[in-house]
Amino acid sequence: MAAKKPARKPSAAFMKPMTPSSDLAAVIGSSAMPRTEVTKKLWAYIKKNGLQDSKNKRNINADDKLKPVFGGKKQVSMFEMTKLVSKHLKG
Repeated sequence: MAAKKPARKPSAAFMKPMTPSSDLAAVIGSSAMPRTEVTKKLWAYIKKNGLQDSKNKRNINADDKLKPVFGGKKQVSMFEMTKLVSKHLKG
């Protein structure tokens, strides 16, 4: 019988509470939270406000609150979004 693998532990870096910048706090709130939670709240905001591009679902259209977070860009890809958001988080 094969030995059972231990459950995978989440990376400590992802679970460390991060403080959002004032621009990001306007979208997700100002309390410190792990990166995973930041991403969840950001997606909830994007879906609630219908900011996902209708033709290309991988792109996010910025509204007035998200534009400063996205470096002033009107539209970013999902992958670019995570890079831009990480600049707004302090450890």
